[in-house]
Amino acid sequence: MFTDHTTETAPEGSRRAMAGTAERLGHLPAAVARLAESPHLLNGFLKLSAMFDDTTLDPLAREVVIMTIATRNECHVCVAMHSAKLAALNAAPELVEALREQRPLADQRLEAIRVFTLRLVERAGAVGAEELRAFLAHGYTKQNALEVVLGVGTYTTSTLANRLVDAPLDEQLAPFAWLSASAAR
Repeated sequence: MFTDHTTETAPEGSRRAMAGTAERLGHLPAAVARLAESPHLLNGFLKLSAMFDDTTLDPLAREVVIMTIATRNECHVCVAMHSAKLAALNAAPELVEALREQRPLADQRLEAIRVFTLRLVERAGAVGAEELRAFLAHGYTKQNALEVVLGVGTYTTSTLANRLVDAPLDEQLAPFAWLSASAAR
């Protein structure tokens, strides 16, 4: 139903973002081609994801937030893309597998951010003082707590949009393909 846009067919406001993404990645992801239908959504997501990448959270912690949202929202594109990113970060295969299977993480610090992310979503931000203290006890800060909110918002946008446009998985991500438990049924 959604168009696989090119830089020639996309709305004018999406073209620069599409060209920049294609240049950076060496190809134009199908999800970006479809999200280009809305310059506001595409540009907004790219700006927010760049802001999230620039937070004080370390790269693995950011990826835990992203994968937690991606698996929760069953976005096969995001799970595959961020599994590849975790591999590029030399993350332990056991960590990636646990994230993909929505299981507790062996690393207690990363597990704390995974649980905090889930509680933020489940409680629409109304995380109790005890849960916030538990998060902070693992070396995170109040700033980090708010940065998790940014990550949740950013990747909720991405996962919902990718699912709405029925974004296909790019062949470059085929080795990282993922099926949600509900899709596997």
